[in-house]
Amino acid sequence: MTKRALILRTAPLMMAVVLAATATACGSSGPGGQGAGPGKVTVWSLQDTALNPVQKKSVSAYNGSADGIEASIQFFVNDPYKQKLQTALGSPAAPDVFLNWGGGNLSTYVKSGDAADLGSALSASFKAKFLPSVLAGGTLDGKTYGVPMEGMQPVALFHNKDVLAAAGVTRPPRTWPELLDAVDRMKAEGVTPIALAGSQPWTELMWMEYLLDRVGGPEVFARIQDGGPGAWKDPAVTTALTMIRQLVDRGAFGTNYGSVGQDSGGADALLAKGRAGMELMGSWEYAGQLATAPDFVKKGKLGWSEFPTVPDGKGDPRDVVGNPSNFFSVTAKSHDRDAAVGFITDTVTEPAYVKDLIAIGQVPAIVGIEDELKSGPNADYTTFVYRLVKRAPSFTQSWDQALDPATAQKLLTNLQRVFNKQSTPRQFVSAMEAG
Repeated sequence: MTKRALILRTAPLMMAVVLAATATACGSSGPGGQGAGPGKVTVWSLQDTALNPVQKKSVSAYNGSADGIEASIQFFVNDPYKQKLQTALGSPAAPDVFLNWGGGNLSTYVKSGDAADLGSALSASFKAKFLPSVLAGGTLDGKTYGVPMEGMQPVALFHNKDVLAAAGVTRPPRTWPELLDAVDRMKAEGVTPIALAGSQPWTELMWMEYLLDRVGGPEVFARIQDGGPGAWKDPAVTTALTMIRQLVDRGAFGTNYGSVGQDSGGADALLAKGRAGMELMGSWEYAGQLATAPDFVKKGKLGWSEFPTVPDGKGDPRDVVGNPSNFFSVTAKSHDRDAAVGFITDTVTEPAYVKDLIAIGQVPAIVGIEDELKSGPNADYTTFVYRLVKRAPSFTQSWDQALDPATAQKLLTNLQRVFNKQSTPRQFVSAMEAG
């Protein structure tokens, strides 16, 4: 897994004061494993400097109010966690409740019979507390296997307001023609129109994800994800790739984007220092800029907007891509499934828990929290993220998480070749269709 995968799945949208530190060793507030039996709920989650204290507080509150049920929570580093979870599921050492990333990641546990169908255990009123497009990330074949347990991470188009203004761009581009015009204007001013860390293809994937959605709608990728025959041959795939090559050939990303890194903050620095005008990135971009270039953010120079529409596109322009949330699921062989489900329903939507998430800069997928966000830190941005997701008919999970690892790597490799002009859109399709 790339460092970006770690960021996407473990780093919430948080204030700069909590972004600086990242935990490196496992910690626990109780024993891990379901051997304790009925009445004991063991929870496995990921290490996160800001989130873990909130989770511990929530567990303590639950234990203080639960009738005869005791919960304990254990935290793990990202990659070791995935391996440990795969080994533990189905064994006596498995947790009752475990964190996962929804979508394709969760489907692996469902297919292996290790994740419980929560079914009637979740009331309609409980499920109604979540934004539907995010809750869908824990739903497979109409059955609910996961419940959102932290903030949302959609992808948005960020921009440097000064750079756009200097190029005569009066507003962030709302349509594809406006985006191309903005690219031309900024290029004429001698700045890179769009910052891109092309040495890491997951940054390029965001362009493909949004363009395919705008051109053909979320159904196109859904067929790809399902492994349907000829799914990559959908005309929308070639069209989206052709639009990417249009940007590349136009000089939208400059000339040395292939050597720019995201983990080192290269693309972010281009945007903050005025050497680039725009950047397509996940919602953590705001917090990252706040940590590394605080004046850029605090002086109101950083702007953000939704991805532009495309001419004659079949997709809903309100759709978003990114990472809906992390999810809590219940182990199929839990010794006390009712208690495990009860822990989830009694904690993740509790007002105190939601308030604490907002306090660390997260944007929970909970209905009706607009007023809380408006009175919280970084209100302009967090309310933008909330509205973006709230009104989205579809929230497509990042493809490299939604697809199996082998297919995801093949996708990233071939997409990078398109960005580097080493492959045509048709060659990309042929490569992806090949066995």
